[in-house]
Amino acid sequence: MARNTVWHPFTQHALEPPPVKIARGKGAWLETQDNRRIFDGISSWWVITHGHRHPAITAAVHDQIDKLDQVIFAGCTHEPAETLAEKLIDVAPRGLAHVFYSDSGSTAVEVALKMALGYWRNIGQAKTRIAALEHGYHGDTIGTMSAGARGVFNAAYEPLLFDVIHIPFPHPGREQETLDALDAAGRDGSLAAFITEPLILGAGGMLIYSADVLAEMKRVCERHNALFIADEVMTGWGRTGTLFACTQAGISPDILCVAKGLTGGSLPLAATLATPRIFDAHYSQDRSRTFFHSSSFTANPVCCAAALANLATWQTEPVPERVAKLAKIQDEHLASFAADPHFENPRRIGTITALDLKVSDGGYLASANIALRTHFLSHGILLRPLGNTIYVMPPYCSTAADLALVYDAIRSAPAAIKASV
Repeated sequence: MARNTVWHPFTQHALEPPPVKIARGKGAWLETQDNRRIFDGISSWWVITHGHRHPAITAAVHDQIDKLDQVIFAGCTHEPAETLAEKLIDVAPRGLAHVFYSDSGSTAVEVALKMALGYWRNIGQAKTRIAALEHGYHGDTIGTMSAGARGVFNAAYEPLLFDVIHIPFPHPGREQETLDALDAAGRDGSLAAFITEPLILGAGGMLIYSADVLAEMKRVCERHNALFIADEVMTGWGRTGTLFACTQAGISPDILCVAKGLTGGSLPLAATLATPRIFDAHYSQDRSRTFFHSSSFTANPVCCAAALANLATWQTEPVPERVAKLAKIQDEHLASFAADPHFENPRRIGTITALDLKVSDGGYLASANIALRTHFLSHGILLRPLGNTIYVMPPYCSTAADLALVYDAIRSAPAAIKASV
């Protein structure tokens, strides 16, 4: 790619082809400026749930922007934010009672970490350590990079990152190692919080673990009086088969982070939900106990209106049935890869599927990555593998025919990659 005025995210401009210019989107499909149609197989980085330009969400955005576009949220409030907070508490795991708005998944998690540390400081307890699950990804701000896996994502910024206890991922048959490590991290009483992506780690390679392990990790945290933070930025809004992944483990986190599908993917909005004790620790006549965090567009009214329309869609349309249908169709496709010698570890949770292409240099920097993306685009499909891990995370309006195109393209990928070498 030539040097470009626009600096694209997660893009090595010296190696990659020019970006595809997208002009329109509707349902599960995108359309380029030259009228080519591309199936959005990753929901535009995991945000689009019901499809592009969902009519009810689009109408809500149009209606709200004619009333109020933006207002400072410190000292002011507005109906969309107030109503949305109430409805989020209604659908969230039991026990969460307060909603703090921000504008991205990274900031939702950054807020959660600050809430946790502020809680312990304000109640006078010296709990300052954070633990996180190995291979996790929580964002690209300093706090979220610290909590995430260390590696190529953040090696250049290592001097800025704070120390975090990384708990080994609960690989099948080794779950007890994870629980023992988390238990050990909490024994000295300094563990402020543990953060994890419930049931599946996204950017870390679409690694899936059981609801039983998730529930037990919550119990370990309770035993050591450490806060449990659930990063449901990617896993929320039906991706794992239920509205929130925590539900499958029967747990309620102390802090819950949501974003991406919160507005159906139409606009950037995030929220961090907390229990009363965390809010109460910041509620004081002492102004130094204020929760010191903000962004200029906190609780933007138009974004809140989009989120309200998304919640209404979950109530008025058969979204759970669509999720279940997608899961069933994808299971049928995955079964055909079990005996394919070019792939390994086909897996699914909810509407998310993944499988690993066998290559000599696996991992995020796998040399086959750019060739894979080029191959999929040539078939009219937007997929963005994590190195040699190919995953599918489609909008819920996707059809069986749409998914057949996707899996046919995946099936033909090994031969295409071999031919390109």
